[in-house]
Amino acid sequence: MKYGGATGAQYSRENPGYSHAVQRRSGRGKKIALCILAAVLVIALGGASAFAIYLDSVNSKLKQGTKTSDEIAAIDDVLRPASALDEPFYMMLIGSDMRENNDEMGARSDTNILVRVDPSNDQVTMVSIPRDTKVELDGYGTNKFNAIYNFEGTAGVISETKKLLGVDISYYAEVNFGKLVDLVNAVGGVDVEVEELIDDPDADRPESGRHIVIQEGLQHLDGEEALVFARCRAYADGDFTRTANQRKLIEAIVDKVLSAPVTSLPGIIEKASDCVTTNLSVSDIITLAQQFKSDGGLTIYSGMVPSWTQTIDGISYVINDAKATKEMMAIVEAGEDPSTVVSSGAPAPEESSSSSTSASTSSENDSGYGYGYDPGYSNPPSYYEPPADSGADVGAGDDTAADAPAYGSDDGAVEAPGAEASSPSNTAPQADAA
Repeated sequence: MKYGGATGAQYSRENPGYSHAVQRRSGRGKKIALCILAAVLVIALGGASAFAIYLDSVNSKLKQGTKTSDEIAAIDDVLRPASALDEPFYMMLIGSDMRENNDEMGARSDTNILVRVDPSNDQVTMVSIPRDTKVELDGYGTNKFNAIYNFEGTAGVISETKKLLGVDISYYAEVNFGKLVDLVNAVGGVDVEVEELIDDPDADRPESGRHIVIQEGLQHLDGEEALVFARCRAYADGDFTRTANQRKLIEAIVDKVLSAPVTSLPGIIEKASDCVTTNLSVSDIITLAQQFKSDGGLTIYSGMVPSWTQTIDGISYVINDAKATKEMMAIVEAGEDPSTVVSSGAPAPEESSSSSTSASTSSENDSGYGYGYDPGYSNPPSYYEPPADSGADVGAGDDTAADAPAYGSDDGAVEAPGAEASSPSNTAPQADAA
């Protein structure tokens, strides 16, 4: 079959008709592709805008919480921003536990933990400050550490921590333990080692309608159970074990968050914003989580500020051991275990005023992560067993497991006359400020 030249020429690329047909098809294809691309961009930009609005909303909730603009400004004023999130920095973790329908309890910080975060070495170090630590506040005189929050708010707690422990603090997170239930449930519960049976009705949340009993041993706790674990202080040493349990709970939550897929982190952070106020943004939190997840070997050290206990004018205090505290903070800064440092105990009797004070004596303390009663204390049980005729205030640390409510009613403020007039030998010197 012979096609001839004309027949072949009509399909030639040189044929104007062929070229025109191809151009028309090409132009139409380009228009369709551009339309699809435009639609994709609109959807992507719309999604990005929605996500940006969502992100701004969560960031605002994390930063503002229930605080006023003046409170936020005061907090920002005492913080020293870190140069980078991949370098070691300190943050303050403050826990408040305002019971609903109980205004008598006032505002106070019953959990005060300095946290050193070292992303480059996958390490976190937590150092608890006892709530009953004796402090001198300008304008308020002698008080307990947990009263600072009542008088000077979060900014005051951060400022006094800087003075006590001699470090600059870059970030803070304030946790409302009463709203912690939803956060723990959001991560699917947590696993903790329970040292002894917990059966304390005073630690229950009345609105839950549950009386929670937690057995000894490794337990998986839901939100309500985790709250009881953090609140209960019906132990022989009262607040000492409770503080250690709170650090355990924090560790368990961190472990759970780090094991979660990165895609679930925004949802977890959104839940956290209901009970946490912080100057860390959503992107900061995700960045830190990703840094710690990269190697999968996070090390958490835990300890308590070295102290001894003392009763001054009938009021029980925890006295900071400034020398041992300075040694501990050097170890913390070096990235080592702070629980290796303990207080040598109160001054010898001849150096104290025996007429107005009773001090605990030094004892060998537990080591490791501070479970049971914490390293850093000398003979903790005496802290909760003041002499029968001492007139010690009930609440902040003086109640026993047998005859006092789990949380007491003391707001940390000290009003006993003469409390400020105790002899200099009864007051531990402050740690050097950085």
